[in-house]
Amino acid sequence: MTNLLQLLRIVSLLFIASAAQAANPPNVVLILCDDLGYGDLGCYGHPTIETPRLDRMAAEGQRWTSFYSPASVCSPARAGYLTGRYPIRAGCAGVGGRRVFFDNCPNGMPTDEVTLAEMLRESGYATMCVGKWHLGHRPEYLP
Repeated sequence: MTNLLQLLRIVSLLFIASAAQAANPPNVVLILCDDLGYGDLGCYGHPTIETPRLDRMAAEGQRWTSFYSPASVCSPARAGYLTGRYPIRAGCAGVGGRRVFFDNCPNGMPTDEVTLAEMLRESGYATMCVGKWHLGHRPEYLP
């Protein structure tokens, strides 16, 4: 798995570098959902749940059908997705016996970790985070 995450990070960097040089670089939208199953969206075949906006995004962009999560709970999984590193290497594999950063945790994801958003920003993209962060609640750990 280490090689897979390293490969993902290298491919991401190459994509970002080449996309930023293009006349019309592509939009990049990363959606993380806790407890979303593979078949829970219309674009993945759910027979009754309607997700027209997500389905349109999938039709106009990429739809991944094989993907592994770096962890089974939110804080380390988010750290893995956003850094391309194993959560333990990104400083997010558990604190004091807890597997996630709660609002009373004194720490969060180390501030020296480089995220996908930071790499995109360095390539001229505007970036933002909407919704649950869960990688530290104190100001120094916020996006």
